[in-house]
Amino acid sequence: MAPAPLGASQAKTVQRKIFLILIAAAIVGTTGAAVWHFTNHNGTSADDLVLYGNVDIRQVQLAFNGSERIDRMQASEGQQVRKGQVLATLNTATLQQKVHKADADVEAARLAATNAAHTYRRTRALVAKHFVAQQQADDARTASDAAQAALQAAQAAQELANKALADAELVAPADGVIQDRILEPGDMASPQRPAYTLALTDPLWVRTYVQETDLGRLKPGMAAEVSTDSYPGKRYQAWIGYISPSAEFTPKSVETTEVRSSLVYQVRIFVCNPQGELRLGMPATVTVPLNQPPLPEASRCAHG
Repeated sequence: MAPAPLGASQAKTVQRKIFLILIAAAIVGTTGAAVWHFTNHNGTSADDLVLYGNVDIRQVQLAFNGSERIDRMQASEGQQVRKGQVLATLNTATLQQKVHKADADVEAARLAATNAAHTYRRTRALVAKHFVAQQQADDARTASDAAQAALQAAQAAQELANKALADAELVAPADGVIQDRILEPGDMASPQRPAYTLALTDPLWVRTYVQETDLGRLKPGMAAEVSTDSYPGKRYQAWIGYISPSAEFTPKSVETTEVRSSLVYQVRIFVCNPQGELRLGMPATVTVPLNQPPLPEASRCAHG
């Protein structure tokens, strides 16, 4: 016997039930995807540990060792510089005069020391022949010692003058990017007045934090990958370079799913940046494959 046709109200009820079932299935699927995403991107996966942080910002305030007017500023903001590169120079006219004077003082002191030593040797020979008194030899020796001390003082002054002339050049202590150009030619430089702010880029690392429950899964030297929103799909070769030996409260700049007051450990992820695409302060995602041997140091930046 064929089933009786449904009435209009019964048909609407069935349709409503089917619609509710579909909504419930969609909610379950979405929840499952969210749980999977959390499991695989928040440190609970058995295969990967995903951490979030920022490319660390490290700055150096560069100042001249001497006090003099600036002659040239040879680097601009945003310029990449290499270790040992000359960034600025002072006016060296006065410094060169001091070097010339120090050189002349050394020559005069050396001549005086040579003459005093020769006089002492002659006097000592005459004392041996009883031609002069011993007191004259003693006086000659004192004069020779004084002349030698004067020579050493002149040589020390010469070294200081040469160092002051060398310090007229401000050089980059490490690879980096000029972040701020503070002084300009004509300004009076001094050790208390920075001329540049240098942002260090070598080595480059991502500062991130790991919870205590995941701490035992990480070891220094483990290989990792760093990715950013600026270059989707691109991964940079990296490795764990440092794990803090002590816990700290979660920094306010770190967004976690746990309470902000929970204790975490700082981790530095050293990263290779051959194209210079990673910028200081840039948010980054770190993926650490677990159950892997440490990456040999010699090959850390040789691949990828």
